[in-house]
Amino acid sequence: MKIYYIGILKNDIKPAHELCAEKDLSAYGIFTRSSVSEFMTFSAKTIAERTRPGQRQDVESNESTCHAYAHQSGLCSILITEQTYPSLIAHQILSKIMDEFLTLHPLSSFTTTSANASLNTTLDLPNLRGYLLQYQDPENVDSVMRVQRELDETKIVLHKTIESVLERNVKLEDLVAKSEGLSGQSKLFYKQAKKQNSCCVVM
Repeated sequence: MKIYYIGILKNDIKPAHELCAEKDLSAYGIFTRSSVSEFMTFSAKTIAERTRPGQRQDVESNESTCHAYAHQSGLCSILITEQTYPSLIAHQILSKIMDEFLTLHPLSSFTTTSANASLNTTLDLPNLRGYLLQYQDPENVDSVMRVQRELDETKIVLHKTIESVLERNVKLEDLVAKSEGLSGQSKLFYKQAKKQNSCCVVM
């Protein structure tokens, strides 16, 4: 069981904006890490934009799952893991990092009237790297960090493919082609991996 990505995004704007994130790219070759990293961010933004306030959802793709929790504040916490990672524990982590982020950064600290200003904002969550490492083993997650009943009462929507999250008539290939967050090298990497039916972990 592995966590590849953990982060907080501002998802009440489009494109969603990554405020803070940590990634584990150790499973990938040195020449593909840059492209895989970009696709993790792309996937996180794509899912965050399609997660409504108060909603929790899991989106499966290849051998990974993107877990998302959208807070009413216009923020979304994202965890990308192997599919074997327990969903309930993933959502406990999402709640924990969201609570810590909002305690450290009240909404006023990153809400601006200028869309361009908010797009350039990155904020720190000091424990995020530590959580990425510590929670590689789900047994390290403190089961009382969040009231269990809250998660039990909240339905986690499961999508078997990323395509099922997209709007009707929207194709993943078109989103990849239009994305400004993906380099030409990463777009080529996606096309080649798609042809070989072995795309990167997050797509």
